[in-house]
Amino acid sequence: MIIVHYLNNSRAHRILWLLEELGLPYEVKTYQRGPDMRAPASLKAVHPLGKSPVIEEDGRVIAESGAIIEYLIETHGAGKDLRPQPGTDEVMRYRYWLHYAEGSAMPLLLLKLLFLRLPGQMPFFLRPVAKMIAGGVQAKLVDPQLADHLAFWNAELSRDGWFAGSAFSAADIAMSFPVEAGMTRIGGMGEVGAVRRYLEAIRARPAYQRALSRGSQYDYATS
Repeated sequence: MIIVHYLNNSRAHRILWLLEELGLPYEVKTYQRGPDMRAPASLKAVHPLGKSPVIEEDGRVIAESGAIIEYLIETHGAGKDLRPQPGTDEVMRYRYWLHYAEGSAMPLLLLKLLFLRLPGQMPFFLRPVAKMIAGGVQAKLVDPQLADHLAFWNAELSRDGWFAGSAFSAADIAMSFPVEAGMTRIGGMGEVGAVRRYLEAIRARPAYQRALSRGSQYDYATS
């Protein structure tokens, strides 16, 4: 039995979704964020960094979303058509987006979240200054890059509807969180019809819906 350590409103939703696509049995252990939005200390008993998602299977503890996705596909993905065939252009796209999701997209989205929340974390008398600084960094550094990424997503999805070719794959599962989170944080989005169609398509999948029912709070499903 696979155990998924699931933190509310986190990237762990993707792992439940993948497990549902693979048709694997699993157990969910849920954790709630504290007032500071951080994971509880109890997650450190599972993995030293106290992050989610983390899975356990056969005595192994596996962390990091991309590593978990690769492990599950390699171990349980035979015959499920969630990874393109080796040697194809599609598998190169698949590999790129699987790593891009955490390597390029998420650091920028987390930076955006940090500067959105920074003024509210400061003492009252410093908030106007913090708001001015945070707004300036967003306007000059973060937002222009996010606009480039969003345009990139839309262009790629306009090709054939999915991130790694004409068929749904685990790359789409990996990219779901950056896209869903991005739609709540990126302003002035312009024309992103292909991104919206992608969101409609993934949310219509029965496995996505089953994952929502098995997991804890995941507000991004309505972004």
